Amino acid sequence: MASGDDTDAHAAEGDDPVYEAAAGWVARLASPDATDRDRNAFAAWCAADPAHEAAYAELDALWRKLGRVPDPRHRRPPTKALTGVAVALVLTTALAFQLGLVDWLRADLWSGVGDIVHATLADGSRIDLNTDTAVALHFGATERGVALLRGEAFFEVVSDPQRPFVVRGNGLSVRAVGTRFFVRADGAGGETGGVEMGVVEGSVDVATSGRPVRVSAGEAVRRTEGASLAVTGADLARTTAWREGRLRFSGERLSVVLAELDRYRHGRIVLLDAAAGERRVTGAFDPRDTDEALDSIAATMGVGITRLSPFLVLVGSPVRKF
Repeated sequence: MASGDDTDAHAAEGDDPVYEAAAGWVARLASPDATDRDRNAFAAWCAADPAHEAAYAELDALWRKLGRVPDPRHRRPPTKALTGVAVALVLTTALAFQLGLVDWLRADLWSGVGDIVHATLADGSRIDLNTDTAVALHFGATERGVALLRGEAFFEVVSDPQRPFVVRGNGLSVRAVGTRFFVRADGAGGETGGVEMGVVEGSVDVATSGRPVRVSAGEAVRRTEGASLAVTGADLARTTAWREGRLRFSGERLSVVLAELDRYRHGRIVLLDAAAGERRVTGAFDPRDTDEALDSIAATMGVGITRLSPFLVLVGSPVRKF
């Protein structure tokens, strides 16, 4: 779970957690499915610190104008030439905050953006949470259930034939007794379809709405165009290198690499050049320093990197300065 030290570190880098939380409340309360529980929680958040209500009021006004992106450090609107990008960023970021808050309220374990969290569960099984991940635990007499609400998690399951270990997320149900495997809720990784899960040791049964599929060590499950599941061989040591603090790529498209780096930073990385996005990348990067990774990509591949703020990076054709 994120600690106070993590919050201080983000603030030192120019990130403002108060404004991040305020953006989430703006999006949540503007949603038609906002509940009385949401409004009560918001009132409690405002009462906790006068700065909370002030930040909310400022971002709510900006939200209504839909053409401004607040920079928590400078609070200056971008130029008119970037209004289209700004509107898209407001909407996507606000939606991400909204979904993140809902998942956080439901979660028993979670990790912040850019954090990797390791924990031991009540049965002795171990779980590693990748960046921006949330899980809810439902351990009972006949099943050890885990709901993967968002993100990606790696499990080392202690064997208990009387209580199978079942992970549910993104429409999948992964059933194990004792094994090592990972499940990814967004299904966005990989080259030819999203990697949903993979098995490092042992075997598991994976099901959607149909008959379960057996997946063994060294195999991964990908979602095909028809939403069915395909079991393939995979380099799982590379896929799970994030557990040791490395992101490894071998001949991946630049667009895929940027999408992965985007998971580990606050804000957004926007690819402007579709042709550049098809170029292939091989290398290893530190997910704790995505700016260094972007600089390395720029230097080795000759693509432009434009940082408009700590929260918005454009990759591709340079943006004219104003």
